[in-house]
Amino acid sequence: MKLFSFDIKQCLLAAAILLGMSSCSKDDDRAPDIVFEINVDGYTVDFTNKTEGVQSFKWEFGDGSSSTEENPTHTYSGKGKYVPTMYVTMKDGRSFEASTVLRISKSTAVKLNDNTLSDWDTVVTNVVTSGAGGGVFRKAKYDYDGNYIYFYFEIATTRAAGDIFDFYMDTDNNGGTGLITWLFAGAGNDVLLEGAALNDWFDVFYHKGAQNAFTFDAQSISEFYSIGKVEESGGIMKCEGRLVRSKIKGLTGKGMKIGVALTKSDWSAQIGTVPDPGAAAFFLDMSE
Repeated sequence: MKLFSFDIKQCLLAAAILLGMSSCSKDDDRAPDIVFEINVDGYTVDFTNKTEGVQSFKWEFGDGSSSTEENPTHTYSGKGKYVPTMYVTMKDGRSFEASTVLRISKSTAVKLNDNTLSDWDTVVTNVVTSGAGGGVFRKAKYDYDGNYIYFYFEIATTRAAGDIFDFYMDTDNNGGTGLITWLFAGAGNDVLLEGAALNDWFDVFYHKGAQNAFTFDAQSISEFYSIGKVEESGGIMKCEGRLVRSKIKGLTGKGMKIGVALTKSDWSAQIGTVPDPGAAAFFLDMSE
């Protein structure tokens, strides 16, 4: 979340001429300070007027939208550079304007260290619901920003069970490289993340050799993941975590395919997948 304060001092005769205003020598006729604050949270921006003596407002947000509220909130459709402008009419009838430059980048409402999973309620895209073949998996959600990929699972298990996660990841979104497996269709899996991730064991492996050969090299990559809130209720465990994009090969690209399998802690049986076995690996589009 970013907070900006913008202050324009229009006290020069030249500025008054540009605005079509006349200049007076009296202090009371000087142009006011045009002040507003901007609070940026993802794509949503709060605009707050700090200028005194204003009778009416008009905001142009730089994307074709406008508002006549004093303190509007506006949500931009995507990342980019925008130039919002506040137009004010003072109580004495004079008009002024002030602009600034906004750079909106991909963000996420997900916060890993806030001790809650409620922020995942805002994630309504990149949702995978398991079908009849999904076993203990009920749902997965994914989100991302410039630094991380976030994941959320709902699973009919417990943390104490110590189940082993396998993340099959086509990190370069290229079916011509990486392992081709019966588990998830349409992906060449370059990276395997494997371990009891909720119990401090999770390792990185890079695929090598033939695409039909389950051959991976272990990688020494520290602090590439974090686990956030884990809660259990009604026989369902909900958990969240994130991966550091820069620490895993290929995650700097514009998209990846992913499928997740869960195995019992003693390796005796696979107990769930998301998506279902044989279904297409989920494509997480990160081109925004």
